[in-house]
Amino acid sequence: MTEGQTVDKPIEIHPSAVVDPKAELASGVVIGPGAVIGPDVVIGANSWIGPHAVLDGRLTLGRDNKVFPGACLGLEPQDLKYRGADTEVVIGDGNTFRECVTINRATEDGERTVVGHHNLLMAYCHLGHNCELGDNIVMSNGIQVAGHVVIEDRAVVGGCLGIHQFVHIGGMAMVGGMTRVDRDVPPYCLVEGHPGRVRGLNKVGLRRSGLAARHDGAEFKQLQEIWTLLYRSDLVIAEGLKLARQQTLLPAAEHLCGFLEASIGPKRRGPLPAQGGR
Repeated sequence: MTEGQTVDKPIEIHPSAVVDPKAELASGVVIGPGAVIGPDVVIGANSWIGPHAVLDGRLTLGRDNKVFPGACLGLEPQDLKYRGADTEVVIGDGNTFRECVTINRATEDGERTVVGHHNLLMAYCHLGHNCELGDNIVMSNGIQVAGHVVIEDRAVVGGCLGIHQFVHIGGMAMVGGMTRVDRDVPPYCLVEGHPGRVRGLNKVGLRRSGLAARHDGAEFKQLQEIWTLLYRSDLVIAEGLKLARQQTLLPAAEHLCGFLEASIGPKRRGPLPAQGGR
């Protein structure tokens, strides 16, 4: 073998697994005992499918994913409007789906449920139809996500909670366990409670991410000032956003303002209010 060449690893399928011959398995895929793989499933290289997992429907799974026992990916949506449309689930690389995670495909023709890269969905999480997850998201045990939910990169969601349909959760947000999430969660914010309320900025997460040090700390400082304007002043959100736009915004504050402008717009549920706030 010459330098730079790679050797394909063999595909390993346990004798008790049921794999449709039309399924596409890349090199290094391991299929555990009792697993079921449907005809329209594509599994990327070096992915591990654990015992008794079910992968069915139009499902594309990237490389280096781990699917733990009992998980069900790509099955029909739990939506009374579903009439057998040709929909799919598309999943990126390096994700971990722990025991009994369920991810449903979309409802209407041509639609997708999408999961990005390097996400961790812990045991018993459910991801409903038409959801979109970004990258590097952590979802703790027992999170029930309704349809059409969007979760941005690096969000952290605590366990044993429900997320209402059409809700958006912003990047680097942290949602405390058992929070009722019935409206949008702004990026970079810490949310907790029943009903959920914005408690402040996710300062620990922001520092760990390196954002607090960007632009010699100016970006973090501006984000704090804009957050205070939006959530601690006497202005309503819309008025605060207009005032915030009078200055040049660095990326974090720009993202926060853009998210909130969309959240208060038509066809969105609006942002969660601050604790004791509006």
